[in-house]
Amino acid sequence: MSPDYEARARMSDQEQAPPGIDPKTPSVARMYDYYLGGKDNFAADREAAEKVMQVLPDVRHVARENRAFLGRAVRFLAERGIRQFIDIGTGLPTGKNVHQVALETAPDSRIVYIDNDPIVLVHARALLADNPQTLVVEGDLHDPKSLTEHPELRTHIDFEKPFAIILCAIMHFVADDEEATSIITHLRDTLPPGGALVISHGFRGDLDEEAIARAEEIYSHTKGALKVRDRGTISEYFTGLDLVEPGVVHVGAWRPEHDLEEDPAAPGVLGGVGILR
Repeated sequence: MSPDYEARARMSDQEQAPPGIDPKTPSVARMYDYYLGGKDNFAADREAAEKVMQVLPDVRHVARENRAFLGRAVRFLAERGIRQFIDIGTGLPTGKNVHQVALETAPDSRIVYIDNDPIVLVHARALLADNPQTLVVEGDLHDPKSLTEHPELRTHIDFEKPFAIILCAIMHFVADDEEATSIITHLRDTLPPGGALVISHGFRGDLDEEAIARAEEIYSHTKGALKVRDRGTISEYFTGLDLVEPGVVHVGAWRPEHDLEEDPAAPGVLGGVGILR
C-alpha cells in the first residue's frame, strides 16, 4: 500500500460527503479519479482502487493514457469539423476535459456531459455553471433511449447535424454482453452522416483468468460491475462506421504524439473512432 494512500486513509474519519453521497460504497468514477491522481475520492474508493492496482499494476498508467486518448480523439474530430459532443459517463472533471479540448479547437462547439453519479453531477455543474455552451445532464446508460430523447439534450444538440458520442472507459462497466451491444447499437443508430462514435474499453489481452476474476470481484462491490472484453468484440461496436486509422488499438497507440510500438496482446484499454458516411 502506498504511503500516499495510507495518509489519506487515516484522514477518512474527517471526510465529509455531500448530501445523497454514500462515501462507504466505492464509486467507479471516484476510483478513476484516484487512478488519475485526483482528490475527489473517499477512503472506500482508495481502498478498492489500491486492491485493483495490486491485481493490475499498470492501471494508473492506462487510466492516464485513456485520458490522453480522449483528448486526441476530440481534437481530431473538432479539426475535422464536428461541433457537437455528447460525453456519456463523463466521470469527475480533471485536466483537459472534453469541453476544454473542443472549445480550444473550435470555439463554437457545444458539449453535453451525461452521468448518473451524484458527486460527478455536483462537481460538473459547479465547474460549468457559467459556460452556456456546455450542459450537464443526469442520465443512466442502461436506458440509452432516455438519454437520446432527453429534452435538455435535444435542445442543446441538433441531431440533424454531425455530432460525436463519446463512451470512454464506461462500457466495460456494463457486464451483460447483449445489453452492451444493444446500448451501443441504439446510440450508433442516432448518428447522422458525418457523426462519430468514440469508444475506449477494457481489454483482456493475455491477462490470466484469475486476475480477471479478482478485478471483477473488486468492482462487484461498487455500484457498477466490470467486464473486460476481447479485441473482436470491441471492434464490432463500430459496425457500419468507417474506422479512423489506426483502427481499434491500445489507447496509447491511437494517433500518439510520439511513435509508440503496440503490443497487441497486452491487457489494457483499446480505443477507436468510427465515422458514419
